[in-house]
Amino acid sequence: MSTVTAPPPPPVRLCVGVTGHRLNNAALSANQADVRAACTDLLARLDALTTAVIDARWRASRGAPRLYSMLADGADQFCADAAKALNWEIVAPLPFGLALSAATAAPADGEEAIALLAHAHARADGAPAALSQDAADRFFAYAERARIFALADRDALIEELYTRRARGDAQAAAAFDAEASHRYTLASRIVIEQSDVVLAIWDGASRTQFGGTGHTIATALENGVPVIWMRPEAPQAWRVLRSPEDLTAPLPAGAAEQDAALGEIVRAALAPLASQNTDDHGFPAFLQERWKPKSGRFWHGYRRIEAVFGGGGAPLKSLRQTYATPAEIADGPWRDFLGRIAALPGLPQDFVGDLKRKVAERFAWSDGISTYLSDAYRGGMILNFALSALAAIGGLTYMPFFSYDQKWQFALFELTLLCAIVFITVLGGRRRWHGRWFEMRRVAEYLRHNPILLAIGVARPAGRWPRGVETSWPEAYARQTLRDVGLPPVTVTQDYLRSALAQVLRPHIVAQRDYHVEKAKRLHHVHEGLDRLSTALFICAIVVVAGYLILNAAGAIAPNLDMLTSRSISQFTYFGVILPLLGATIAGVRYFGDFERFSAISQVAAEKLGAIAGRIDTLMAEGDAAIDYDAVARLAHNADDVVVSEIESWQAVFGGKHLTIPV
Repeated sequence: MSTVTAPPPPPVRLCVGVTGHRLNNAALSANQADVRAACTDLLARLDALTTAVIDARWRASRGAPRLYSMLADGADQFCADAAKALNWEIVAPLPFGLALSAATAAPADGEEAIALLAHAHARADGAPAALSQDAADRFFAYAERARIFALADRDALIEELYTRRARGDAQAAAAFDAEASHRYTLASRIVIEQSDVVLAIWDGASRTQFGGTGHTIATALENGVPVIWMRPEAPQAWRVLRSPEDLTAPLPAGAAEQDAALGEIVRAALAPLASQNTDDHGFPAFLQERWKPKSGRFWHGYRRIEAVFGGGGAPLKSLRQTYATPAEIADGPWRDFLGRIAALPGLPQDFVGDLKRKVAERFAWSDGISTYLSDAYRGGMILNFALSALAAIGGLTYMPFFSYDQKWQFALFELTLLCAIVFITVLGGRRRWHGRWFEMRRVAEYLRHNPILLAIGVARPAGRWPRGVETSWPEAYARQTLRDVGLPPVTVTQDYLRSALAQVLRPHIVAQRDYHVEKAKRLHHVHEGLDRLSTALFICAIVVVAGYLILNAAGAIAPNLDMLTSRSISQFTYFGVILPLLGATIAGVRYFGDFERFSAISQVAAEKLGAIAGRIDTLMAEGDAAIDYDAVARLAHNADDVVVSEIESWQAVFGGKHLTIPV
């Protein structure tokens, strides 16, 4: 069998979003040259900082930074020019389809607006344009060198409102403004979710217009994404905002403070993967893990308890697992999953290939390693409990059945088991079974469902990712893996959204719900079974001790019974000790496994996922009019929140339970 190695790490890239005024803003129009120069200088400084963080010493490659921009005339295009000069990738989350986005890239009224829309459709369809429209043509020039993710699911309605507004329909104008504002809000949210930092070119006048620059700044800050605020009238005096309250903070004193703020942003985004940790800790250790093709029989104790007490039947069945390698996963466990994503209308197959290579293979690696480590850590602790009980029982067994001269054999047996406990504990500590399991499991769970989010264009904002107490590289690894794939180059239509709901999101949520329902039931049975067994052993101990006391009292009354009591005292002592010992051991296993709490966590997750599945069914039953990008993205976010919440709850239970000697 060929050696299985870790998939190459994702390139580490900085992602910068841009939001800002259009050229019809007086301050921007009056200071175009200065704003352009400031944007060029700022992006160049960010580019240089990424190179400084990811230099030749680090074990991660540098990916080309990305600019996320809606390509509107003004600030968006200024930054796109600067990004192009630096060979950055440009990604455009558009609020509408390509033609409508081009038509609304610059303000227009009356017949000019109608002609602009017709011109934009002609350009989008590749037909020769009847006339020149500078604003639309500029937009298409930028779009040709960008990856386009266009929200076109309501274009038919919005184009009708656009045309009626152009012909003087005041009611249609109000409806168009509301719809357009909502679509810009959605596109701005995508920019925020994909970015490590947002560059905002804003005069500070208003934060209340949905989808406007001020509103986008507030949304970014609320989601923990830092904002570089550049005023058009003084573009070189920009400052970094980290919370909504920072909007009232004074300007920085100069370039030194600006450099420090930029350095902090870049290090926070890139350093967790770029940092040179020791070989047995952190990200480098992840890449150097040794692949185990199958689970180790020696470490099946925890899963054996689940099999025996979980109520699923076949308690003695083989528990040996064979792990799907990164090369096998796309044609094995993930075949149907990726196939459903590939069937989404209009989704490029190259994007599905990226999901396979960049997400599925990294998931398979982290899932296989973490499953093995889970067995080693939890199975090792269960083995320690079992060996501890056996050591005590072995040390006492000579009493009722053998002579004192043979005690040394039982003492040797006890010593051997005690040494084995110490060996397992030291081995688990040195090899960091607990820590490595936590790290690998976090990576696997983050990647498990994210192909769905990627296909929908949804991501967890930078400030909303969980944070590990001791390590942060698993979150950084997962995030950079998802950033490596990025937004799909697709036009999102209602057919696309309906297929995403019915073929991808709902089946995944239902499968996860059913898994948690079964897991909650199984773990509840395990908890109850261990509790009953522990209680039964203590009751047996009470019976044994009580029996001895009764015989002892009877011997005082009837001398012929006294001899029987004397002869059986060692047996009574033996069983009076080992029965509560076994009961305490079972109780210790139950405490360590925390089966009841894990059952409750899964029950909560199942209920939440079931509620989301019900909402999807309701949405689909209401027909196409109810299915839009906002609704689908919200459901995807809700499912992601359930997954992350379950991960955090799981870590809270097992976080402090290190492999120890069971005393």
